[in-house]
Amino acid sequence: MTSVVIPAHNEAPVLGRLLSGLLGDARPGEFDVVVVANGCTDETESVARAHGVRVLSTPVPSKREALRLGDREARGFPRLYVDADVTVSTAGVRALVARLGGPGTLLAAAPERDLALAGRPWAVRAYYAIWTRLPHVRTGLFGRGVIAVTEAGNDRIRALPPVMADDLAASLAFGEDERTVVAEARAGIQTPRTFADLLRRRVRAATSVSELERETGPGGPSARTSLGDLVRIAAREPWLLPAAAVFASVTVLARRRARRAVRAGDYTTWLRDESSRAPGS
Repeated sequence: MTSVVIPAHNEAPVLGRLLSGLLGDARPGEFDVVVVANGCTDETESVARAHGVRVLSTPVPSKREALRLGDREARGFPRLYVDADVTVSTAGVRALVARLGGPGTLLAAAPERDLALAGRPWAVRAYYAIWTRLPHVRTGLFGRGVIAVTEAGNDRIRALPPVMADDLAASLAFGEDERTVVAEARAGIQTPRTFADLLRRRVRAATSVSELERETGPGGPSARTSLGDLVRIAAREPWLLPAAAVFASVTVLARRRARRAVRAGDYTTWLRDESSRAPGS
């Protein structure tokens, strides 16, 4: 049995969309789905129960705690960790499971990203035009909202320190020969609908990367974007130079705004992008 753990904090507007796609063509008993409603004040639990999945509840509004609880109650492997605000189909889950079910050293897999960019401001679209071309973004498992692991892979990520950038830490925990991106699986991801929400996301990312680097120490794995990355993209595709300028500006501004949280050691304030959870997103 494949287990799917979904941490959900006030995700009533989007959780049904995920569960409908995930379970749409599933056979009875094929997936063991556990939704962990953490600190919810909306109808998240009711939405989950309406889809016939197991529901756990905790008053603690913490994704880390939700993942821990879900992991404890999940029954099978491969095991998927899925963000409530993305979409993935039954076929996509099966494709991930198939890649981890054969012989070899693969411990973790994630789907390709389908970014929703229609109707977004030019600056948001420009940012993602560069972000999706970065080497570590193209091959990493983070920023996809879905990670599937074998039992050995689960042991690996459970040994990681509790950090805000949990998907980035999980991605960096596996070598290139231990992880893969599965083209046959697609994750639908809502991008920010406003520039302000994009910046909020990037401030959170900058803060969480700093926390991860603090935990791993000097010389540890990192996924920071370098100036060289931008130069190489612009050299290959010169028409992206304006987009590279937007990306660089957002990155610098986000890192500056993250400094206060980093100096204070505040790695718990979650700057959530509510625009991507609006009805119709």
